[in-house]
Amino acid sequence: MALDLLIKNGTVVDGSGMPRYRADIGVRAGRIVEIGRIRSSAEKVVDAHGLIVAPGFIDGHTHMDAQIAWDPLGSCSCWHGVTSVVMGNCGFALAPCKPEDREWFARCLTAVEDIPTEAMLAGIDWNWESFPEYLANVERLPKGLNYGMYIGHSALRMYAMGRRALEERANEDDLRAMEAAVAEAIRAGALGFSSSRATTHITPDGTPVASRIADWHEIDRLVGAMGELDAGIFQIGPDISGGEAQRLFYERLRRVALESGRPIMFGTLATKQGVDPNPWDYSTRYIDETVALGGRMYGQGATRSINAVFSLKSYLPFDGLPAWKEIRTLPLAEQKHRLADPEVRRRLVADEAKMKPKSSELQGGGAATTDPRRPDYANLFPMLDVDWDDPSVADLARRQNKHPVEIIIDLCLENDNRVFVQPLVNESPDDVLGILKHARTLATFSDSGAHVCQEMGSSLQTHLLSYWVRKRQQFTLEEAVRMLTFDNASAWELPGRGLVRTGYAADLVVFEEERIRPRLPTVEQDLPGGARRLVQKADGIAATIVNGVVAMENGESTGQYAGQVLKGRLAAS
Repeated sequence: MALDLLIKNGTVVDGSGMPRYRADIGVRAGRIVEIGRIRSSAEKVVDAHGLIVAPGFIDGHTHMDAQIAWDPLGSCSCWHGVTSVVMGNCGFALAPCKPEDREWFARCLTAVEDIPTEAMLAGIDWNWESFPEYLANVERLPKGLNYGMYIGHSALRMYAMGRRALEERANEDDLRAMEAAVAEAIRAGALGFSSSRATTHITPDGTPVASRIADWHEIDRLVGAMGELDAGIFQIGPDISGGEAQRLFYERLRRVALESGRPIMFGTLATKQGVDPNPWDYSTRYIDETVALGGRMYGQGATRSINAVFSLKSYLPFDGLPAWKEIRTLPLAEQKHRLADPEVRRRLVADEAKMKPKSSELQGGGAATTDPRRPDYANLFPMLDVDWDDPSVADLARRQNKHPVEIIIDLCLENDNRVFVQPLVNESPDDVLGILKHARTLATFSDSGAHVCQEMGSSLQTHLLSYWVRKRQQFTLEEAVRMLTFDNASAWELPGRGLVRTGYAADLVVFEEERIRPRLPTVEQDLPGGARRLVQKADGIAATIVNGVVAMENGESTGQYAGQVLKGRLAAS
């Protein structure tokens, strides 16, 4: 019988961490059916001579819940070899949701994740209320990627309690309703339940999101509902506002892990922000100790710093200052004309002195761009390249004997797509390396779909392969591919994915080992209603294959969408 797809002459890095080998791969009906020297004919042939063939990359920390409604590609993840994502992280989801709360949910996602409200209202056909109805809607949509999802705590709390969810503890009736909804979602196919205690997660009014109002007894009950079913993962955004706060959070989370028996996931981050922060290895030691006691626990790590992103086309740190406001409301061409005027520049530099000084408060990407403090110019970097070695604004100011604000203006005028990054967490490459090297930390924390003009983590996979593998030689290619594929498939309990094996789903990425790397990001106005976002593509990826169908060729969509919904064990069986 003829094959649907034949990938010939490739070098297979199979996701297991074992050494590479030369082989052809034959695909039929979305599955790998042959590996070796294949002589069968095929409807489509991909010549992978001189290229690596690996399992498609899996990203378990995204916020693509809204974007999937208008973007079948799954960008920006699709440009970085990703074939499967998990969304609904940190308690932020679009289901369950009553019709009268839809705009409120959209505004909350704008406040927390910088997903424009106007894009959501224009781009979403909101035809669901319950979680199973939302899952069914995602199944119907055209998808270039595979999507798994959590039921989110803030959404669930608002659904069960209304506006009381933002102020009150849950009563027994509330808890029973939420337990039933969690169980319903797990049976329908949710991969788990997500929540957040992160102090950076706030409503449009500046108050804590609903999940932060819940007490730990409520979390015990809702994770316990998954424990009763022996299914589902608990993902939570941690409180890292200070060393003591993090220690208290971890101590209580350990009880959840040990009492529920469910796998626990949270962001494993290094930061110099907050009050008396703990060192990066405090988290990894805590995970090891919890596992030794019988808990199941994973850290989620990024592959570089997590940054607030500034640019002329989006946010600049000075936008709230009076002299800057006059200019920043003008069309881009007029802004550039005014910024080139020496007298205007003098006023803009003088205005910078009015900024609020940096405090010890932990700021996430949202507040760091919408309510910024006076920049620490030694920790503000123009992205001149994608390697982690750009000079700081302070460095450039010293070299050129200019005020840092003038350096920023000069670089914006030189290239109005110029992006500046301010590391918020993972400031030190050595800290990031320590986190990535830990056996129970997963390389997955892109936040893809969120912070669309404030952060850019969607290049997590290509950065790992270009920076940590090729430039720094801290991992072999085989090790890095395993981290992006089989490790994540195993943690999220996704059978039949994450390896190149016969019988497995044909999710594959074909790339050039010596050329794969992220491109510099740009700001585009391609969201519904013309809203802006950061876009970052990649070089060196020849093809991305999803369920046996070539979805991307040389960075361009083929227009074929074979993505599926990834369901938890109870629904999948």
